[in-house]
Amino acid sequence: MLLHVFIIFAKTIKMFRYKYNIILILISLFFISCSSSRPVITSYSSGEGTASAYTERYKDLAISEMKRTGIPASITLAQGMIESDYGRSTLARKANNHFGIKCHDDWKGPTIRHHDDWRNECFRRYTRPEDSFYDHSDFLTTGSRYRFLFDLQGTDYKGWARGLKKAGYATNPDYANLLIRQIEENSLYIYDSGSAASARRGNKSRQVKNGNEITVSAEKENKSLSVDKNNSIPAMNQRIMENNRIKYIIVQDGETKESIEKQFQMLRWELSRYNELDDDFIPVSGQVLYLQPKRDKAEPGKETHTVSEGDTIYSISQKYGIKLDKLYEMNRMEKEEEPSAGEKIWLRNAKPVN
Repeated sequence: MLLHVFIIFAKTIKMFRYKYNIILILISLFFISCSSSRPVITSYSSGEGTASAYTERYKDLAISEMKRTGIPASITLAQGMIESDYGRSTLARKANNHFGIKCHDDWKGPTIRHHDDWRNECFRRYTRPEDSFYDHSDFLTTGSRYRFLFDLQGTDYKGWARGLKKAGYATNPDYANLLIRQIEENSLYIYDSGSAASARRGNKSRQVKNGNEITVSAEKENKSLSVDKNNSIPAMNQRIMENNRIKYIIVQDGETKESIEKQFQMLRWELSRYNELDDDFIPVSGQVLYLQPKRDKAEPGKETHTVSEGDTIYSISQKYGIKLDKLYEMNRMEKEEEPSAGEKIWLRNAKPVN
């Protein structure tokens, strides 16, 4: 009798162990299944994910965008490093988004959801990292809250860093210092001259002169050109020049709006918007065309302009690189109103009330 009871007990224990093992196996399979559904972070080879590797990969692109839009290359590189964790962040790897730009109401392109300040926020997704750099430039140049930054010197990376924080680009209260530290620790400021080579040689070819002079960019020979009252300059071989810290070119014979856009990698709306022209305007040989947004006022030392015969408010705005609406506003003029010969036009401050 006792033997029979023992045998039944032993079978019960064995069955319990069997069921217990089955339960353990099922639990293990559950956790394995869950872990396999999570994204696997790709390991980086030696040198990847560092400031030097990021700089080497994107410095030429940052310099190219600086020439196109006026945003210092050092700022672009520093922002890219911080926002993308040197290209290792989830947004950078999955969406090629190196600058943490969110969708906003005007974004019509692909998107990705990502936890940031809030859960499941909408961020922009790009086909290539390069597209992220282009969109970052356009985001800053077209955003009204960043407009004041383009009144700063192109080499004033500290002013740009503090301005980006002031404009609310990032919520981190130490964002400006993070950018400045990144730039200085990695000597990114050398790229603000246009290239590392020219920065090492010393970027001393720029001259700033008084009067109605426009200086050639430091990338070119040190020559200055006078603008005539019809807003044209004899066409020259040199392409990119600078006025009021804005890049511009002189239209050459045979050039079209499309060919200029292609040469300088510009979007179809940029030339017309930056120069305040109709979308279907036809470039004329000798015409000044800005490659960046004009500024709110003239450069220091150019306080007023005395109107000559043939001058228009538009030609004056192009001559000094000032937005047309700002010129109207400073001079207390109505839209479409034109100045008279001999009249004084104010270029930096509001016209005094008589």
